[in-house]
Amino acid sequence: MLGNYLTKALEDLNSLINFTYQDIEDIKIANHEAIFSRASLKEELITSFQNKKTLLDNEIAKLMAAYPNESLEHLVEPDQMALLKQLKEHLETLKVQNKRYARLVLSVTEFFNSLLERMVPVEMHGYRKITPKHRSLLEVRA
Repeated sequence: MLGNYLTKALEDLNSLINFTYQDIEDIKIANHEAIFSRASLKEELITSFQNKKTLLDNEIAKLMAAYPNESLEHLVEPDQMALLKQLKEHLETLKVQNKRYARLVLSVTEFFNSLLERMVPVEMHGYRKITPKHRSLLEVRA
């Protein structure tokens, strides 16, 4: 059972990693529709992975409770231990790629916010932003 949970969790992680790589490439070329279309798929994969991880945690907790004096390495088979190691490596890869993607998203957000503020000036009144009423949206200077 543990091996099956590990395999399925790794499949979910691999899909999430691949989607993140695709998101990184798509944000570089401003293909935002593709990114938005994958968002719901990623959410489903995250939920699926979390459920499988909970099942994994429960199985490992049962083993540890049944044999409290044994280490995990002695309780699981070598192939399952290799899958656990692989799971940890994939989680680290996902973390690194998500950080990379987050930096790109932040840069794009800052770019669009600064562009919007140049087009539609905003005044700060305390902590509130107020857009002054102008006759035209754009101002042309010669």
